[in-house]
Amino acid sequence: MIQPLISVIIPIYNVEAYLERCLNAVAKQDYQNLEVILVDDGSLDDSGIIADQFAKHDSRFKVIHQENAGLSAARNHGLEVMHGEYVTFIDSDDYVTPDYISFMYQLLADTNFTAPMALCSLMNVYSATGRRQNCGDGSRVVLSGKECIEKMCYHDLVDTCAYAKLCKSEMYQQVRFPEGKLFEDIATSYQLFMQAEQVACGFTAKYYYVIRDDSIVTAGFKPSKLDLLTMTDQMAHDVRATYPDLAAAVLRRQVYARFSTLNQTLHAQNVGPVQKELLSYLWQHKTTVLKDPKTPRRDHVAYLMLAFGLPFYRWAWDFYAKRKGN
Repeated sequence: MIQPLISVIIPIYNVEAYLERCLNAVAKQDYQNLEVILVDDGSLDDSGIIADQFAKHDSRFKVIHQENAGLSAARNHGLEVMHGEYVTFIDSDDYVTPDYISFMYQLLADTNFTAPMALCSLMNVYSATGRRQNCGDGSRVVLSGKECIEKMCYHDLVDTCAYAKLCKSEMYQQVRFPEGKLFEDIATSYQLFMQAEQVACGFTAKYYYVIRDDSIVTAGFKPSKLDLLTMTDQMAHDVRATYPDLAAAVLRRQVYARFSTLNQTLHAQNVGPVQKELLSYLWQHKTTVLKDPKTPRRDHVAYLMLAFGLPFYRWAWDFYAKRKGN
């Protein structure tokens, strides 16, 4: 049986300390028919040189050097030049198991390729301590795209991330990452799920997601972090329009986005108006969200801590954040 070409798109920006590990993991995939598109997004370190060296020794690797335009633009550039029948993304500071691609391809094969999309789980790796957290439960199941959106909204095994998914390339014909924005994954993954009648899910950790203190997600607050709210609210609007019965699920995700943003403001300066708006939204929807039996326990705990006031909530969050990576 001839293996179809699979495109692997890897955006690169100033990751010289992590890049070789990532590219070695891709080069050692047991699925061989790959096109690996490395998009160097104007790196100021030696990342571009490392990428070029890999391309010299492995003809499957192709390097694009572009002026810095951001993660979304780099991913979109990769989508524009890819030739694969399927496509997957890997972030350049992360790494994958040797069967990352073959595992997801087999999930598709198990459906006789009626599913256009497969996904696997993440292994969170805390760089400060090396602690690993398995985000999967080992199960395999074929879900509808609608079911995946619901589980995504409740943080139930399905993640919003662009990586750890293998999709038919045609699914991206009408989907692009929003350029100039943060948290671009939340703006795209639901659009893919909405196209899929079936999604082949293997909740086994094949993608190692490295959590760094200086990453976009963990770094301190800045106004662009509010993109998370914009992206989440757009997702909620679109999902409700197609699946009105998922209104409770998307509201829970909107509340989560406010908690996540609030957490990043806790030690920032001049964020009073932002915090006031976030708290207003959280209190407005508290009863509805907590009455939802599918709402995760973490939300109940967060609301309980917040009931004691913002200073106590800040202390509780700091305590949790310190222990999370240990």
